[in-house]
Amino acid sequence: MSTTSESAAAPSPFTPRILEAVRHYGTLGIFLVLVLVASLWSDAFLTERNLMNVVRQVASGAGIMAIGMLFVVLTRGIDLSVGSIAAVGSVLCAHLVAVQGYGVPMAILLVIVSGAACGVVTGFFVAYMRLPSFVISLAMMAIARGISLIISAGRPITMGSPGAPLVDFGSGFLFGIPQPAILMLAIYAVGGVVLAYTSFGRIVTAIGSNEEAVRLSGVPVERYVLSVYVISGALAAVAGIVAAGRTGIGTPQVGVGAELDVIAAVVIGGASLMGGRGGMFNTLLGALILGIITNIMNLAGVPGYHQNVYLGLIIILAMLIQFVTARSRR
Repeated sequence: MSTTSESAAAPSPFTPRILEAVRHYGTLGIFLVLVLVASLWSDAFLTERNLMNVVRQVASGAGIMAIGMLFVVLTRGIDLSVGSIAAVGSVLCAHLVAVQGYGVPMAILLVIVSGAACGVVTGFFVAYMRLPSFVISLAMMAIARGISLIISAGRPITMGSPGAPLVDFGSGFLFGIPQPAILMLAIYAVGGVVLAYTSFGRIVTAIGSNEEAVRLSGVPVERYVLSVYVISGALAAVAGIVAAGRTGIGTPQVGVGAELDVIAAVVIGGASLMGGRGGMFNTLLGALILGIITNIMNLAGVPGYHQNVYLGLIIILAMLIQFVTARSRR
């Protein structure tokens, strides 16, 4: 009698498989469903002009920054400074080109170095001083935003004719695809190879899973933790450059609140904020999902303030999916 009742109460053997499938393919499923819903919601969604606008916005927004954030999250960290570093990248690029007279290639190099330098500061305190990444990156967020306001004196900087090559890149197409989107995809491809096929990627993932075990195996954990913040800072600066090229101006308003979008892209992509789990392809899908959601709400005339509420609810839903699938593996 008890055997019968126990077998009746036992969970279906298909349940863990379903949850595991959700964990692996849930992001792709959400992406496909959103595309279907958006195409049914508005006839304008699947037009070439609208789709190119979506990918261009993602490339100049959360898309590129999410790559660096993924590396940070894999180590069980967080980087709240990415939006502010993007603002520094935007205004510094415009300032160097339009005011200081630097050529575009040199300006781009200096801006990327400045973003990496911000990452060095954050990473040093997190890796070597063992301070919480949330607090240190919050401090860097304030510092970088202040630097962007100081450089620009609180006003947009127009690049004008000296910045024409960058503007042409930001608004141009290659093979019918926006050039910023091609750059973003190239960085994702490189990031994917690094994460999946190099010792650096494997060690970064392992640090998030069990930092002490990695340390005991003789790996200089601090160097790897520092490096992921450098990557995050450099890519945030790249996002700022792309934003400046897209609009033709550098403004300290770039990246305001972008850290929420970037973290959301990584979480929606299935990365665990507890570290040790995440992938480049799903992170790209997460960034595109955010872009599609924003586009749908814009097409539907949803006010901007309401969009933040919906974005927060989406993050909660993504975290719930992670919680359920994580319990299924225990």
